[in-house]
Amino acid sequence: SIKIAKKINLEIINCDSLQMYQKYDIGTAKITLEEAQGIKHHLLDFLAPGTNYSIYHFQKDARKKIEETPLPLFVGGSGLYLKSALFDYELTPKSLFLPPTSLPAIENMIDFIKQKDPQLIANLDLKNPRRILSAYQDLLAGTLRSQKNKKHNPLYSSLIFYLDIDRQILKKRVILRLEQMLKQGFIEEVNQIQTHFPNANFNIIGYREIKALLKGKITLDQAKTLIIQKTMQYAKRQKTWFKNQIKPIILDALSP
Repeated sequence: SIKIAKKINLEIINCDSLQMYQKYDIGTAKITLEEAQGIKHHLLDFLAPGTNYSIYHFQKDARKKIEETPLPLFVGGSGLYLKSALFDYELTPKSLFLPPTSLPAIENMIDFIKQKDPQLIANLDLKNPRRILSAYQDLLAGTLRSQKNKKHNPLYSSLIFYLDIDRQILKKRVILRLEQMLKQGFIEEVNQIQTHFPNANFNIIGYREIKALLKGKITLDQAKTLIIQKTMQYAKRQKTWFKNQIKPIILDALSP
C-alpha cells in the first residue's frame, strides 16, 4: 500500500477496525511511523481503548474523508467497514438501541423478528446471537432488514483488490508473525491494556488468548496454537465474505 500510495500520490484511509484504537499495536501489526514513510493515514490510531465506536461512526467518518481526500486508498481487511463506506449500506445509529440490561431474551427477540419481519427469518443465522440482536435493533429503529436492498449499490467509482495467498504459505507466515509479535512484547502490550483500560475490548484474536494466558487459564503453547487456529479460520471466512459481498479483483499476493 505504501509503494502504491507513493507512486500515485495517494492518502490512506485505514479500514482495519482494530487499528483505529491506540495501544493495540503489536497484536494488530499496526503500521509504524517509519514504515508509513511520510504517507498520510486517516482513521488510524485515534481512539482510546474502550471507546464506543461502531461501524455506523466509521461510515460517516470514512465518507467525510473520501470527500476531503483527493485520491484515497482504503487499506485493511474489515470488509463490512469497507462496504459500509463505499456502498449504499444503511446503518442504524447505536443511540437508538436499548442498553444491554433492557434487552429481552434471545428467544423473545426471535419471536419479535418473526412477527415484524418474517421474510428475514429464513436467511437469519439463529445460532448467532449478534446477528439476532442486530436484526432486533433494526426493527426497533423501524427498519425492515429484508427490505434493505441497496447495500450492493456502489456510491463511488472504485477499484477493489483482494490479495490472495496459498493457505500453506499463509499458515507459515502466521506462525512466523506470531513469534515476531511475542518477541516484540505482545504479552506486555496486552497486560498494559488490561491494567490501564479494564473496559477495553479483548474479544479479539490474539488479545483474547494472551489475556487468558496472563490469567493462568492456558499455557503459552496453548495460546499460540489457538491464535494460529483462529487466525486461519478467520482468513478463510474473510476470503469467502469478500468474494461474495464485494466481488473484488483477486490478485496473487506473492506475484511481482
